[in-house]
Amino acid sequence: MTYAAAPFHHTSAGADQAADAVWAYASDGVRLRLVEYSRGDAGTILMVPGRTEYLEKYGHIAQAFAHHGYGMVSLDIRGQGLADRLVTDPMIGHVNDFADYQRDIDTLVAFAKARKMPRPWFVIGHSLGGAIGLRTVMSGLEVQGAVFSAPMWGIAMPAVLRPVSWSLGWMAHRNELNSWLTPGMSRESYVQTCDLEDNLLTSDKPTLLQMRAQILAQPGVGLGGPSMPWLYRALRECEVLKRIPNTPVSTLTFLPEREEIVCSKSIRALTDRWDNATLIEVPGGRHETMMETPDRQRLFIERCVGFFQTSGRAMAAAQ
Repeated sequence: MTYAAAPFHHTSAGADQAADAVWAYASDGVRLRLVEYSRGDAGTILMVPGRTEYLEKYGHIAQAFAHHGYGMVSLDIRGQGLADRLVTDPMIGHVNDFADYQRDIDTLVAFAKARKMPRPWFVIGHSLGGAIGLRTVMSGLEVQGAVFSAPMWGIAMPAVLRPVSWSLGWMAHRNELNSWLTPGMSRESYVQTCDLEDNLLTSDKPTLLQMRAQILAQPGVGLGGPSMPWLYRALRECEVLKRIPNTPVSTLTFLPEREEIVCSKSIRALTDRWDNATLIEVPGGRHETMMETPDRQRLFIERCVGFFQTSGRAMAAAQ
């Protein structure tokens, strides 16, 4: 695979100056942006971002893990960040098929192999990335453990809207109305327009302001609401994921107490069913634990590092 240098805004990301971003093409020709944030002898984290996210957002998280000896790689998945947008209006989030996200992960794995990123490998998936990451793990991704942050294994919405979303979504999906913005959603970036004090993402105002600065510093990474076909395809994917009886690797899942974007009930149901699954409820937290208050960010990093170390010892003992 051929790689070419890609832009990355180190300052707004809070990332190490050695962080190195590249362009690469998925197997179907979609251009993606990937990054090696850092490298560490303890192992490597494959970070799978949530919907609307971009590489700069996780620069400070990569730094936090680097202090514990873990490297990290990630990507702008198709339809967001600086990856190719898939509909005429670049502010509408879209994917033609949820299976296409697996092409993106294949590209990330090939990048990590090309860079000879140290083993063991672990995956962290946030929100949409939690759905993509779970599907990837079930498909045999060679990781020692998986961490999920408010994973999208169900979408939170009022019960009265669920049948409407299914029916309108099916119609949009069937007729390829790919530029139809989901009703009630905005073309503008939620991060840029939400209330600093009262929003669905984080209770930490400085971190939200940092995210706003990142969007301004790196033109083109902002994204608004999803297309109606995207919503239908997401709902359908969640129905499949809900039926997974167990996972091939140990998992650690973070569920914020004040979660309002993904379905908490679905998260609890799956983690209760699985062997070797640990659920951590984040007191007072909102959707993005890694973008939350410093104490909640520390909780996330410390519990992940403990999980990685335990998983690594288990791997060593098995060899």
